[in-house]
Amino acid sequence: MDALDWALKRVVRRQDTVIVLGVSGGFGKKNSCFPLNMGISISGIWERLEFSSQGQGEARPRELGEEIQRKKEQYQNNLQPFYRICKKNEVNMEVKLAFGFCPEKITVEQAQNSNPRWIVLDSCFKRHKVCIYAHVGCNIAVMKGKDVATLTPSKAPPPGNFTQTDNPTFPTEDNQDGVDPSQEGDLSVQPRSPCWYPLSWRSGFPRAFTQTELEDITNGFSEENLIRVEDDIKVYEGMFEGTPVVIKSFSENDERFWTMLKILSRVRHRNISNLVGFCCTGTSVFLLSDYPCLGTLEENLLNNNSARKLSWKARWYIAVEIGGSLRYLHEECVDGGAIVHLSVCSSNVIFSSGCSSMLGNFTNARRLHKDNAPSNEDALAENSNLEEDEGFSIDVHDYGMFLIELISGKAALSHQNWNGGQSLIQWALPLLENGQISEVLDPRLQDSNDTRVVYHMINAAIHCLRSDADHRISMSEVLAVVRGDQLAMAKC
Repeated sequence: MDALDWALKRVVRRQDTVIVLGVSGGFGKKNSCFPLNMGISISGIWERLEFSSQGQGEARPRELGEEIQRKKEQYQNNLQPFYRICKKNEVNMEVKLAFGFCPEKITVEQAQNSNPRWIVLDSCFKRHKVCIYAHVGCNIAVMKGKDVATLTPSKAPPPGNFTQTDNPTFPTEDNQDGVDPSQEGDLSVQPRSPCWYPLSWRSGFPRAFTQTELEDITNGFSEENLIRVEDDIKVYEGMFEGTPVVIKSFSENDERFWTMLKILSRVRHRNISNLVGFCCTGTSVFLLSDYPCLGTLEENLLNNNSARKLSWKARWYIAVEIGGSLRYLHEECVDGGAIVHLSVCSSNVIFSSGCSSMLGNFTNARRLHKDNAPSNEDALAENSNLEEDEGFSIDVHDYGMFLIELISGKAALSHQNWNGGQSLIQWALPLLENGQISEVLDPRLQDSNDTRVVYHMINAAIHCLRSDADHRISMSEVLAVVRGDQLAMAKC
């Protein structure tokens, strides 16, 4: 079930349909092996058998029926937890079992019938990847182990000329059903844009780059390609394989580089700005990441036109996505210790392919050892002085401030600069706690029918900002509140 687990965590989105295809080349004794396709529902509402006349040999109905029943029960038991996850996240899951079919042919046939965005193959089917890829037009992932997969992007048309002025259409209040901003098909960002599929998700990345490659990408580290200089880090933009990338240049002895490299080489999440590559030379070291083609959330909130296109539903989805990425860092990166970001805010949330929001800028991030006793060589990189609970609390508090940014439409840093040093939290939290919600809501979003998701974000923000040593709240609990889980809200 590693493939299904990986898909649900990494690529499946709200209102998607996941087809679980169990394929077995042999079934029972040889003379009872003929092709059949059985669709089962986890809830047992429906059952369908489709027998093919192309099979050979004589079937033994009693033996065949017993094995079908055993397989059905096995799949129902194993998939029940995943079914509950899908139901909670508004994902439709279909299960099909195929026996006696060629794995390549049945997979291609199902793909051609359902037109998927992704095919995720278990490791035992890796030898079939080349043939399947030749007959489908979607992305393919092949599992290499738990939570580790090799990715092959779909055959995209040649990218057109990239400009940062690509004009995405965010969900608006006119769409009463709401649109997930991470769903590529629902937005006007054209597939031909170089940002449509990040380099970090393509096969062969992340990887080591040479100095020559970086010079080609940045036109010799020209001033025209220099975006900014922040805290002695030079940030360049450039193109690689027709796709825009960001290159951060550090001095050789800058420990931030080694910390970020160790952390980003371990993480893989669709709502995290993942690592494209790195380069180490005699005097400088570099990190490459995907270019935020559609800017940061802060930039979109400060622009009235862009902010109006970010409906309440869209902002709620962003809250869920970034909350999910933090939960992943805190609770799923268990090997070697959890990871804390320590800089969650709208300026560090970027929009890339398909307007999916991603958590970026891991300059301040730290990895927390379970025993808080790292080896000497890791001491600077891991920051053993940062207690685990303290690191989690900082991220939870910052996530609460991030929710206030989404609710108010104000960027935390700019608000403080424009209001005599008063922080966004100092302004908004008393109003929210006193029930003066209308004073905080972004006035650019009018006549919304999505008040339910707004209240979910408000409740979560208050819990995050009021969390203390006596009553700590985890990201799983926060995310449950954002999603409107009544049990979670009662516990907080």
